[in-house]
Amino acid sequence: MSEQEIEDYVATGEPLQVAGSFTLDGYGAAFIRGVYGEPHAVIGLSVNALKDMLSRLGVPLSALWAEPAG
Repeated sequence: MSEQEIEDYVATGEPLQVAGSFTLDGYGAAFIRGVYGEPHAVIGLSVNALKDMLSRLGVPLSALWAEPAG
């Protein structure tokens, strides 16, 4: 990132409101070339890790899904 890009990005306020100063689904996404490892971990909660932990407790991930609004 150039100095100007950094200044412009910080001016959006986004890096001050998120962990790690960027998001994969916001303004900062334009500067991310790739993610090594699990993208969910960058976004927030690792869905795969959550599924594994719940499985060890005998709880299916689907138990957390909300019922469709009717």
